[in-house]
Amino acid sequence: MRITRKPFAALLVAGALAASLAGCGSGSPASTVSSGSASASATPKLSGTVTVYAAASLKATFTKLAGEFESANPGTKVALSFAGSSDLVTQITQGAPADVFASADTKNMAKLSDAKLLDGTAKNFATNVLTIAVPPSNPASISSFADLAKPGVKVVVCASQVPCGSAAQTIEKATGTTLKPVSEESSVTDVLGKVASGEADAGLVYVTDVKGAGDKVKGITFPESDKAVNTYPIGTVGTSKNKDLAAAFIALVTGSEGKKVLGDAGFGTP
Repeated sequence: MRITRKPFAALLVAGALAASLAGCGSGSPASTVSSGSASASATPKLSGTVTVYAAASLKATFTKLAGEFESANPGTKVALSFAGSSDLVTQITQGAPADVFASADTKNMAKLSDAKLLDGTAKNFATNVLTIAVPPSNPASISSFADLAKPGVKVVVCASQVPCGSAAQTIEKATGTTLKPVSEESSVTDVLGKVASGEADAGLVYVTDVKGAGDKVKGITFPESDKAVNTYPIGTVGTSKNKDLAAAFIALVTGSEGKKVLGDAGFGTP
């Protein structure tokens, strides 16, 4: 009887041990699969179109960044729309299908927020200041901000509701100078265009616009420009149906690559 009981007991122990080991073995692969699935779902592949409404002064930099975004995310497209910030706000509040809005000032971004059309909080990503653009020959011999108020000088500015126009008015008040523009434009690129074509003796644009224009115009810096530094915010439009794409594009703009592209173009940091 002793001879038969020992093997039976040993078999019971061995069976229990095998079952225990089998249980441990089956649990480990399950955990690995679950972890892998969670990791994959946390970083889904981006696809589709993100529509970006941006201030006219951002055209060159955002066009470059859009190309980089599409290259880094095959299957995506960035649809860009540029205009004066105030015009873009009007379009968005009237139902334009924008996913991202980048303004040339905080005032117009606040309008979007007040209208409950901003998802979360906008992020400041750049700064800009005004400079004087003149034709290469500088026919009116402009050398200072005060020169813009001289009789006979054909000066062009942005309309007051546009960030570059608001900045110009701020400098006028700070310096006690009253300008009498021959034209008020809806965007800074329109001002630059009139100067480059010779339709105006001078125009107030951003330093980045003059830098981007190359030899088409000449820039005249003036110390009073620091009286009106424009801060550029960017945010996701609340009605966006592509918020993952919007967040990814904003991350590019506000990240290291975006800062480099903007810095190379002459923008400052907020």
